[in-house]
Amino acid sequence: MNEHARAIGMRVVALVALVALTGCGGPSVLDPHGTIASQNRIILLDSLAIMLAIVVPTIATTLGFAWWFRAGNSKATYRPHFVYSGRIELVVWSIPTLVILFLGGIIWIGSQRLDPFRPIESSAKPLELQAISLDWKWLFIYPDQHVAALNQLVVPADRPLHFTLTSASVMNAFFVPQLGSMIYTMNGMRTQLHLQADHEGTFHGLSAQFSGDGFPGMNFTVRAVSPAAFDDWVKSTQGTGPTLDQAEYKRLLAQSMNDPPATYRAVADRLFEAVVAQELPPGPGPTPAIRPHVGEK
Repeated sequence: MNEHARAIGMRVVALVALVALTGCGGPSVLDPHGTIASQNRIILLDSLAIMLAIVVPTIATTLGFAWWFRAGNSKATYRPHFVYSGRIELVVWSIPTLVILFLGGIIWIGSQRLDPFRPIESSAKPLELQAISLDWKWLFIYPDQHVAALNQLVVPADRPLHFTLTSASVMNAFFVPQLGSMIYTMNGMRTQLHLQADHEGTFHGLSAQFSGDGFPGMNFTVRAVSPAAFDDWVKSTQGTGPTLDQAEYKRLLAQSMNDPPATYRAVADRLFEAVVAQELPPGPGPTPAIRPHVGEK
């Protein structure tokens, strides 16, 4: 019993340390800076509270049981032939059932409220953005502004963002932890996501799906700026840099790692639609290492 109690104690300490370190060392889903991310945080904390409602009493009961039925306690009743108790069975089954019902309710409500396809309620018109995951970089197209950016995303603060996403290679996952929900991208398919940065700031974006050798460096920066600063960035981008035409896009299809941020002053018409429709061939994708057959050297 002493070893069992010690093991439980170590797990509790590890859990506390993990929670304490959640906000350290980088962006965290528990440090939201957007409407969707704030709702995600509420769901996580509510789910944690519901699960702790059974975990904490279980740990306390286990430790109390071990202490009460220790060898030196003469007051404990020893019943070696005890088999069944209806009251205990009622408690054992009712608590997990309630936990499942509460968690199911939270998940059901959250899945409706945080549907990636559901627009964010706002008086402001959403900013349209098209995102393409490549090997190993992110390409963002601003269709209304006719500009594009590589491995960087500049957006106005306090304005809804409507993403249309696809992949030019293998499956990937778009994720900005401090702004909200993660969503997968697939070649030949398009999906949607609505996010919003509630205030100005710089946020870390990343790939959350392993996609080959360059996966660790497949990151991007999101800068939420004032509306005036966003307009200035668009004007500045439109005046410098190359054009993102089909030739330049095919160059981006080549596998590369840790590409520096870049911008494009213009974008070819229907480029994103051509990628989704596979009118532009997809990238090669990560190739597996060639291994010798058994017996070969």
